[in-house]
Formats: sequence, structure tokens, C-alpha cells
Amino acid sequence: MLLRLIGKWLNAGVLEGIELSYSDEGTPQGGVISPLLANVFLHEVFDDWFVHTVVPRLRGRSAVVRYADDIAMIFSRKDDAMRVLDVLPARFGKYGLTLHPQKTRVVPFRRPDLAAMRGEPGPETFDLLGFTHHWELSRAKKWFVRMHTAKDRFRRTLRQLNEWCRDHRHLSLDEQHSALELKLKGHFAYFGVLSNMRKLGTLCHWATRIWFKWLSRRSNLPLTWKAMKRILKRYPLPIPSVAAPRVT
Repeated sequence: MLLRLIGKWLNAGVLEGIELSYSDEGTPQGGVISPLLANVFLHEVFDDWFVHTVVPRLRGRSAVVRYADDIAMIFSRKDDAMRVLDVLPARFGKYGLTLHPQKTRVVPFRRPDLAAMRGEPGPETFDLLGFTHHWELSRAKKWFVRMHTAKDRFRRTLRQLNEWCRDHRHLSLDEQHSALELKLKGHFAYFGVLSNMRKLGTLCHWATRIWFKWLSRRSNLPLTWKAMKRILKRYPLPIPSVAAPRVT
């Protein structure tokens, strides 16, 4: 019964807007079953293998962050990272999996002051789970890893907001406001880390501009900013808030 249900999920396709697409192999991109199957499959393929086979052979410390098929491996020594990268294709290939050629790479990410002491190049940035990660100095002159919304995720959110406001501008203000409020609160719940408040504030600014643009096209009389301010006073959009502690 369980295998039958999984098969139905895999063959159901994914609906994006009004377009229904099917995947010829693997799990459908965006399908609700994809993260679950990735976790079940990669627990054997990667998790157990890394803990029981890789870690005992490393010369330095290591850690892993994995969500579904997004994986970040952290090593204190570059030679350990390169050795693991060399054997990863064979390990995944044994189970019929391949690594993404653009996303699979070694990223120098040692703390800037320590990298300078060792004569190493400065740390790069990397994207994981919708966040861009980079080192930054706090006001107290301490280094911490800053997380902010990745550029592609930010652009996609604005595009989706623009399309929704365009397609639903005929709805009442109550209905539009309720939907926009839910969309923004959902975004803040995921991206609401302390170091990302600036980016979330920018999102609020553009969300207001987008809403204003499509409200002003509902009639032949263009909406003024003065009138929009009255609308926002009655229907305020949510203010960004911290939903998760800063990761350091």
C-alpha cells in the first residue's frame, strides 16, 4: 500500500500556475513527496556513510547540514574537503544519483582574520536554503556569519507578488490585504533572522510599491500616494520581525 501511494505521488505531476508538468525520472521538482523521499534515501546514501565511514578517516573536525537534497559539509582542513569531494561522485553514482555540477564545489570560508594569519585568500560566500552566507564584523568588532535572502529567492518573491497583485487587482481591498498579509508573514517566518532585517525591510518597501502600482490600474483615475497612504493606514502590511535567532 505504501509503495502504491508513493508511486501515485511520483506520477501525479506538479501544477505551476495553470501548467501541469511531469518528471520522467526521479522525484518531481517542487513535489510534496520530494523532501520526504530525499530524506529516506539520503539517510542511507549519505548520512550513515558520512558518520561511520568518512568521519573516522578525517584529520580535522567536520560537520554537516542537510535538508532534503541540499547539503553543506564543513571541514576545518582543506585536504579533508578535497578527499571527500573526490569520492562523492562514486558514492552517489553507486545508487544512481549524480551531483549538480555547478552547485558542488569547495568554498573557502575560514574566518577572515584567521585566513589572513594563515596567508590564505579571504572567505567566499555561498547560498544554502535560500540564504546567502558571508562573514561580517559586528558593532562589537566580532566576526559572525551573516545570513540574508539570496538574490534569486528575493527576485522570485517580488515576481510572485507582482503576478498575484496583477491577477487579483479586481478583488476587494479586504481580500487583497488578507492575502498579502499571509504571504509576507509566511516569508518573514522563514527568512526572519536578525541579520536579514534590512533585506526584509526592502521587501516590504517593494511589496508596497507593487500593490500601489496594481491598485492604481483598477480604474481610469490613477491612485495617488496620498490616497495610498490612507489605504495603508487602514490596511497596514506586516512589519518584519525576528522569527529565529542569529546563527553564529
